[in-house]
Amino acid sequence: MAQLNETPIRVGLLGAGTVGSQTARLLVEQKDELAARIGRPIELVGVACLDPDEVNYPWIDKSLLTTDTMKVATNADIVIELIGGTGAARTFVMAAIESGASVVTANKALLAKYGPEIYNAAAAKGVDIYFEAAVGGAIPFLLPLRESLAGDKVTSMLGIVNGTTNYILDEMTTKGLQFDDVLKDAQARGYAEADPTGDIEGHDAANKAAIMATLGFHTNVTIDDVSVEGITKITADDIAAATAEHKVIKLLAVVENGEAGVSARVYPALIPETHPLASVHGSFNAIFVKAEAADDLMFYGRGAGGAPTASAVVGDVVAEARHIAQGCTGPTIPMYNNLPKAPIEASRAAFAVRFLIHDKPGVLAAIAKEFADNGVSINGVNQDLKPTLNDPGYDGEIQQLRIVTHQTDEVTLRKTVEAVRKLDFVTGEPSILRVLD
Repeated sequence: MAQLNETPIRVGLLGAGTVGSQTARLLVEQKDELAARIGRPIELVGVACLDPDEVNYPWIDKSLLTTDTMKVATNADIVIELIGGTGAARTFVMAAIESGASVVTANKALLAKYGPEIYNAAAAKGVDIYFEAAVGGAIPFLLPLRESLAGDKVTSMLGIVNGTTNYILDEMTTKGLQFDDVLKDAQARGYAEADPTGDIEGHDAANKAAIMATLGFHTNVTIDDVSVEGITKITADDIAAATAEHKVIKLLAVVENGEAGVSARVYPALIPETHPLASVHGSFNAIFVKAEAADDLMFYGRGAGGAPTASAVVGDVVAEARHIAQGCTGPTIPMYNNLPKAPIEASRAAFAVRFLIHDKPGVLAAIAKEFADNGVSINGVNQDLKPTLNDPGYDGEIQQLRIVTHQTDEVTLRKTVEAVRKLDFVTGEPSILRVLD
């Protein structure tokens, strides 16, 4: 066995929150085993945080705590960025790269906005950038995408990449609860933040979709290129209708490289109970990849949480430490394609649309006429849904009318829905869901 080089690889940690503290624990408690795997010891040399007095973990030496984040970022061989956000994080990451450090981050918002700039800076400086924890938490997904599938052509990816929304939709499905009630429960359990907007409006998943498209298609895709719909409009009635059709509703991140160009989208969709993603419950994540040679692949596991996410972070640290120990760098992130972004008109799907209507004769015929006039073919109609609340000022009963279309483009569908909304017997906000084959 080769003798261990005793010169430590110096690691700086930016952030000592939920993931940062667990990352520090793994680095300290497993230091001997990690050293054996790497060929050199690793040493935690600094932990930057907002208030050192509030960081009280037995595995973090108090002498390592500091508010001088820039000092930690520019005095290490590997810098771990776990502070989140895009402004300060970008400053410290770029400073770390400029100082000659490799970077490990879990910051999906940073990479979705500034990823290509950071990748190019790392390549120019001859250092590495790893970010396995940015998509899918503990799931080993990005490394296989970067390396294992480097000899193949990925054509599409779709997945459940936000544990909070999956938990909410799963609870609504299995327990028949309303959205607001499940959200409060998720917050009480720590599955949702006090301000859950980033999760429930789809922004977190959109950041991950941008990263997935950039790596999978070797082209520049940022958060500004991703169209986003959240789950706040999903009701128990939508869930019940899906269940009756042997479908479930999931918030999906979908990226595709088609004839019209690259698309990256986040939206709630109806998927058959037989689809692999339908069996992803609770706060778990799963990503379904289609490649030309490998065909269908699925990655599944814990999508969030301090210890699971820290597992992915430390895995990146070990990978980079091995490179440093061997005097080399890992593969860069090739961005050789300049693919066009597919226009929204190129997005085609079947849709399920739920309207709230005043129950009068001729309503169905009038709505069907609007669909026909706009060239949208109807596949099925369901009015056998429980009535909803009365509309103020209307004495009759408000009924729900659910229409499922054949495939159409999204622009035409939304134009049709807007036309129906203008009919005097339609009230409230319609629900629109894509139907995944």
